Amino acid sequence: MMPRRRLLKGAAAFGAATLGAPFINRLHAQEAHPLAGQTIEMSILGIAGWLPSSLGVQMSPMFAEFAKERYGYDVSFTFAEAPFADLFQKAATSLATRSQEFNIIISDSQWLGALAQPGWIVQLNDIIAQNPELQVEWYSPIVVDTYMKYPDGSDQLWGLPQEGDTIALFLRQDMLDDPAEQQAFQEAHGMPLPRTFEEYENLTMADFEKVAAHFTRPDQNLYGTAMQYSRVYDFVSCYLYPFMWSQGGDIWNPDTGEVVGILNSDINATAMQQMKDWLKYQPPGATNFGIAEEVDVFTQGRVFSAFQWAAVGLSMIPESLQGKVLVVPPPKHGTGDSAGRIYTMGGQPWVLNAFNDDAHMRVGIDFLKWWYQPETAVEFARRGGNPADAATLNSPDFDTINPWNRAYKYMLTDGRSRDFWHHPKYAEMLALQQEGFSAFMTGQNEDAKAVLDYIACGQQQILADAGNAPMVPDMCYSTSL
Repeated sequence: MMPRRRLLKGAAAFGAATLGAPFINRLHAQEAHPLAGQTIEMSILGIAGWLPSSLGVQMSPMFAEFAKERYGYDVSFTFAEAPFADLFQKAATSLATRSQEFNIIISDSQWLGALAQPGWIVQLNDIIAQNPELQVEWYSPIVVDTYMKYPDGSDQLWGLPQEGDTIALFLRQDMLDDPAEQQAFQEAHGMPLPRTFEEYENLTMADFEKVAAHFTRPDQNLYGTAMQYSRVYDFVSCYLYPFMWSQGGDIWNPDTGEVVGILNSDINATAMQQMKDWLKYQPPGATNFGIAEEVDVFTQGRVFSAFQWAAVGLSMIPESLQGKVLVVPPPKHGTGDSAGRIYTMGGQPWVLNAFNDDAHMRVGIDFLKWWYQPETAVEFARRGGNPADAATLNSPDFDTINPWNRAYKYMLTDGRSRDFWHHPKYAEMLALQQEGFSAFMTGQNEDAKAVLDYIACGQQQILADAGNAPMVPDMCYSTSL
């Protein structure tokens, strides 16, 4: 919990602003501020090669101008970074020494527990209560559950959304609009080639498989789609979960810590095989695909479509593809009325270093208050970011700011996307799971149920050792990869 002496009461609200208002409203008088006349250097730790992280620093001169005019102090920012797979360790190594090397951190959502439990980041409940600018109406409850809460189901808030993110389906609109492709698809499948957002909103994976098969032409070096199968970080997990969740599978019981009997279900074993079967519509080497590899094959014209994070929309739609890409909700799984669509949440929250001194803590809070100003949120979106507040996403112009905005917003809803563990043992559980899922997808182990048994037993043992789950059943002592 943040020391009371650091709970500095926020200034008055910045005031209503329309989307077309100047970025800094110069009608506001400068407020009395304890840092007036001082110069502060701030450091943000974020994700290397991830545009939404870098936008926080690219936009920081705007905050510096705002802070000078509104509060009377000077502030500059530096940006440290590490790839997804290394960022947590970089943050933890510094925070474990009680350092304020990184004043503000862009955390992956699943790290909230691991950062909060040892007291490394600030619990934000009191800060939010004291600062009206942080009492934001979020677009849906999934925003709070994913980027702010730990433990799950509690009212403890530790983060605020920096970048919202969901999985979307990127499609080559120019290929869909080709009359020859439409005719060939109609003749082969007895149904029109789906070409609109609304058609894909209702499409199942079974019907999309026909589309992917239609555009899979190895002799032309063209394939129907791309997904993420890489063992790196959480890539294969995030893309396998939708096959499980959408068909009624689950991964654990967060109340009891039980994994055995939940993750290793027949539904989930079938889901694993289904995802593996989709490799036949993807380019050679797809079992190594992560975010960057998907961007490459899509922008190089080697795939017709890609299941990809909305956050990398700018990379997926370079200038050469502008006007040629349609971004839609990813398909439902199953058939008929029982078909479901539950995909994995992405995105990251801001968190504040609990070891900041008073000055850096105050600037950190001021920065967050500025970040959620209406005009800041719109500027973030215009630069390619994904805000998560209701006012911005519900504005009439939001859907047309970026080609992926409508699909992102559609998926940013309870029942269509969900996050997974925020537990402090997240990293250990993930490493074990990535090992097992990758072994199956690459053919090292061809028994999906045996792989799930191995993962479930290992994860429950990790939780049991932490005092958060019952001991594993006897069947676990004979599991292996």
